[in-house]
Amino acid sequence: MTVAEETQRGEGSLQPPDGGGTLVQDDYKALMRHLAGAVTVVTAGKPGERRGLTATAICSLSVSPPTLLACVNRQAGAHDLIISDRVFSVNVLASDQESVAGRFSGQSNLRGEERFASGTWGTLLTGAPILAGALASLDCELIEYKSVATHTIFIGRVVSGCSRDGAEPLIYLRGAYHTLRV
Repeated sequence: MTVAEETQRGEGSLQPPDGGGTLVQDDYKALMRHLAGAVTVVTAGKPGERRGLTATAICSLSVSPPTLLACVNRQAGAHDLIISDRVFSVNVLASDQESVAGRFSGQSNLRGEERFASGTWGTLLTGAPILAGALASLDCELIEYKSVATHTIFIGRVVSGCSRDGAEPLIYLRGAYHTLRV
């Protein structure tokens, strides 16, 4: 069924909430809550100086060479560390790691190294923190970045990685964590 047919049947609306014009921040956030995303923890730094954040704005960019992009708020503790160290990791969380997502989301009021007190953390090739037992961990070298509005888009070349086969992914949708059974 097309959007026009849905609208005629009353199942959809082509009218924006404010009647037109510029989309306001709260309306944008409400719309984006419908976009399901894998929950990741982006990390950088050496032990004692590690930083990390929970993020869903991660995506594969290229297979050859293997690259991904990660969008990070410029106010996040890991932001400047990613630029200065030129390495970072993306840890894709499994369904049993919701508490890790909470620790790194800022809801726990933990900062910096305190966030790494839970879980087992190691490294691969770049030295960026890797969470043991993550659904997948991608170890990246920063190859390019661009600031846009409040965030920076980091493009990383994936140089190493590991995964936990058989685990279920942790998904974020409509302001809550969910599990996708596969």
